[in-house]
Amino acid sequence: MRLTIVGGGGFRVPLIYRALSAGPFSGLVRELVLYDVDAGRLAAIEAVLAALAQQDPAGSGPEVRTVSTLSGALDGADMVFAAIRPGGTEGRTADERIALDLGLLGQETTGAGGISYALRSIPPMLGLAEEMRSRCPGAWLLNFTNPAGMVTEALAPALGHRVIGICDSAGGLVHRAARAAGAALPEGRLDGVGYYGLNHLGWLYRLQSKGRDVLPELLADPAALAEFEEGRLFPPGMLAALGCLPNEYLFYYYETERALAGMRGAPLTRGESIARQQAELYPRLAAAGPEAFALWEAARRSREEGYLAEARGAGERRDETDLAGGGYERVALAAMRALSGGGAADLILNTVNTVPGPGGNTAGSPVPAVPGLPADGVVEVPCRVTPEGAVPLPQDPPGPAQLGLMRRVKDVERLVVEAATAGSREAALAAFARHPLVDSEVLAGKLLAGYEAAFPGLGRLWRGGP
Repeated sequence: MRLTIVGGGGFRVPLIYRALSAGPFSGLVRELVLYDVDAGRLAAIEAVLAALAQQDPAGSGPEVRTVSTLSGALDGADMVFAAIRPGGTEGRTADERIALDLGLLGQETTGAGGISYALRSIPPMLGLAEEMRSRCPGAWLLNFTNPAGMVTEALAPALGHRVIGICDSAGGLVHRAARAAGAALPEGRLDGVGYYGLNHLGWLYRLQSKGRDVLPELLADPAALAEFEEGRLFPPGMLAALGCLPNEYLFYYYETERALAGMRGAPLTRGESIARQQAELYPRLAAAGPEAFALWEAARRSREEGYLAEARGAGERRDETDLAGGGYERVALAAMRALSGGGAADLILNTVNTVPGPGGNTAGSPVPAVPGLPADGVVEVPCRVTPEGAVPLPQDPPGPAQLGLMRRVKDVERLVVEAATAGSREAALAAFARHPLVDSEVLAGKLLAGYEAAFPGLGRLWRGGP
């Protein structure tokens, strides 16, 4: 199999190569093609992979090839991973700072920053989809590009079921909760797991082990909740009242003031910290020779330690299992293996909210996997993955509060897709105003003006824009 990574100079690419070189995914890919618009970043990651390959005398990793054109990267591809960041780390910094300067939460994928990021990400991702239809029409696109749900929703009309959004936060929540509850989950299956949501906005509402739902007991046990990150993020009484476990990104909705205070109290935003680290790191990687992988690994550990720092108390460290890495790439490679005939797998993925079969998308009206959300919208739910694609598994109806929040954020997502695909500034303005973490037409106007000043391409996107 030939796997192409668009965004091949991305920081996490070595995790994919490492997983393809040993363990259950070894031998799955014979050729790994890397493409990136930034030749310097691509050369740095190529150096890391070469150093990693030197540690494997058996040569079990895939052949690595870097290319300078998108067409050359896509020709002959069986599978495409996309992880691009238009605007680079400087763009992420602007996404965060412009919101924070207005007293709003400044986060990469959630709220105002996520909308700005999506407005930049969707157009080039649609260009990638068009190139794929021409160069590799039979290939699958596994999308890492954030905000993953919005980007995947924008791509679905172009690629249909051949685009799947990848995120590891929901699956990580399931496994961390199961470990804390002492529950055993069947390998590769999510039988008895209930989870519904959008990307970075979901809830674990059922966790069955040996035919019994162990989630209520977990929610009633503060000591067990304290064993994993999501359990520590929220007050135990709140979790007991909710009757479910929120995805970690709901911290920004349920504990907005606490999150904002943490961000304001930090000397640098998360984006500024990463931008500073990478500006110094990438040139060193390219020249490090055999030491490149060790240098990269030390930087990766440091980066993981800072993840969601605004949610942790002074001196509180992340769990060692979370620092070890192995989230996104495991989800993506498990999906790739199942899509290529390596056996069905259950994974929490971003896909269209339609259950196939009688009464589903093959007969009659479409039946949504998450009741109450549009059947043609992208949701994040447990899916069964086979060579036919990722089929969402039916979920229970969400509670009124959860459904209300999901509907509102889905409205925002659809406005953002409209803004990015139709060039509608009005839709972009409405998306900012409608988002629950903005909730103001006045602030929406200031946000959009700020992002337009930071990213001139947005002005060119609108119909009649400069």
